[in-house]
Amino acid sequence: MEGSAGAPPTGGQVDVHLIDGTYELFRHFFAVPGRKASDGSEVGALRGVLGNIVMLLEGGATHVAVATDHVVESFRNDLWPGYKDGSGIEPDLLSQFHPTEEALGLLGVAVWPMVEFEADDGMAAGAAMAADDDRVRQVFICTPDKDLGQCVGGKVVQWDRRADEIIDTAGVEAKFGVRPESIPDYLGLVGDSADGFPGLKGWGAKSTSVMLSHYGHIEDIPVSADDWAVKVRGAAGLAATLDAERDLALLFRRIATVRTDAPVSDGVDELAWRGPHSGFEDLCEQIGAGPLFERVMNLAAYRADL
Repeated sequence: MEGSAGAPPTGGQVDVHLIDGTYELFRHFFAVPGRKASDGSEVGALRGVLGNIVMLLEGGATHVAVATDHVVESFRNDLWPGYKDGSGIEPDLLSQFHPTEEALGLLGVAVWPMVEFEADDGMAAGAAMAADDDRVRQVFICTPDKDLGQCVGGKVVQWDRRADEIIDTAGVEAKFGVRPESIPDYLGLVGDSADGFPGLKGWGAKSTSVMLSHYGHIEDIPVSADDWAVKVRGAAGLAATLDAERDLALLFRRIATVRTDAPVSDGVDELAWRGPHSGFEDLCEQIGAGPLFERVMNLAAYRADL
């Protein structure tokens, strides 16, 4: 799907691409060599993210937004003391968070910096907004993050750009053994080490997917294993754990549930890429990315001629 300058969709409909800016920063920080700007600041990951978004635009994307973690902590840190807080992020990476937001803005891309919420919430809210627009053909949530599987359905798919894999409802079921609407329940039982909550002891991926594929949600699982309509290994112990810690599982489910009320753009028209802003050339010069500026200007001229 990613290629040289492709033409935007025709027929009056548009595709919307929502990018996990924080994920892209991490990915490029550890994948590309460090680079210094003219002022001595580290910009390797920033350059990588910019190039990645430009490649997406060159591939034909017309309506793009990037959700970022403007601050790492969110309302979830008040719900669980072990939730990720950014304390382990390397300073050279953390220092590029805000400059990347500014750089993307100069590129002309819509940026949603999350403060109380997280980038995942921004993408979820943006997907709901875009899917509600009759002009939108498909919404691509561009991240492999399993949390966002809960948003999949209808017009909304996930796109793992590194693997070039599109994940629709069937893809979520194939990967996790549950439907998208059960993903928060799945994570509530299994946990998510990346986000810092453990799930319930003994509840692994297999037993959880078997139970939730039948019952759908945690509160619908009977208290006694004798009443379970499906068989899983160690059912009695799992039932006892769930009975004792059901409230904890429901708390973890709340943590894993993305919010669709995060602050994003008011409508799809605000996501249309119309070329860079006046400060983009100076930025590219500062970070040593002259060829990137040339690519962007060529793309803007190409789009203007369509």
